[in-house]
Amino acid sequence: MIIFCIIPAFNEEKTIGEVVKKVKTLVDNIVVVDDGSSDKTAEIAAVSGAVVLRHPLNRGQGAALETGNQYALAHGAEVVFHFDADGQFSVEDIPAVLEPIIKGEADAVLGSRFLGKESNMPAFKKKVIMPLAHLVNRFLLGVELSDPQCGFRALTSSAWRKVSIKQDGMAHASEILSKMLKNKIKIKEVPVKVIYQRAGQGLFGGRGMGAGGIRIVKDIILAKLMND
Repeated sequence: MIIFCIIPAFNEEKTIGEVVKKVKTLVDNIVVVDDGSSDKTAEIAAVSGAVVLRHPLNRGQGAALETGNQYALAHGAEVVFHFDADGQFSVEDIPAVLEPIIKGEADAVLGSRFLGKESNMPAFKKKVIMPLAHLVNRFLLGVELSDPQCGFRALTSSAWRKVSIKQDGMAHASEILSKMLKNKIKIKEVPVKVIYQRAGQGLFGGRGMGAGGIRIVKDIILAKLMND
């Protein structure tokens, strides 16, 4: 199978080089989507061995992922998976995420931070933001998974063609899940290790996956309204 890794990046010059070098040993192609960075993210990613696509302005993680997905699908990808630029995901988990697809056991594999592997998730995020997002996903979108917001995911190319991302912001995770369920895509969750690199993930703002819980919930509701 031809495997593409898509990494959205915004001002990640300190970590992107190491992440690209580690990931590229396990995949056929690695694509970094520089989402309007003001630092040397794009240059370092390119030197480290990635194909680099650039947004002139910061459009959001969902938009960056869709740009990468469309590039991968146009260049022969059979499997496309998403990985973070800041080093919070473990490269050692990539084979486990890809394995169910390679074996034909699933068309989509979602990493879960709640199935037993190590995580130093900030307490406020774990006890407030994640349960809130989980409830909204369950009651508005009908999604019942252990970790519906994790950004470590892999889908076959045929599945991605049914799951185009319209949400530019953080609600893309809920949008992807909703469309997978709507299209009856076979899903499997696997445990992944996550080590958070930043603090300050608040209810209204902050950086990193899941930052700005109120904003995420607002985007999820908008995604629901748009899909109805």
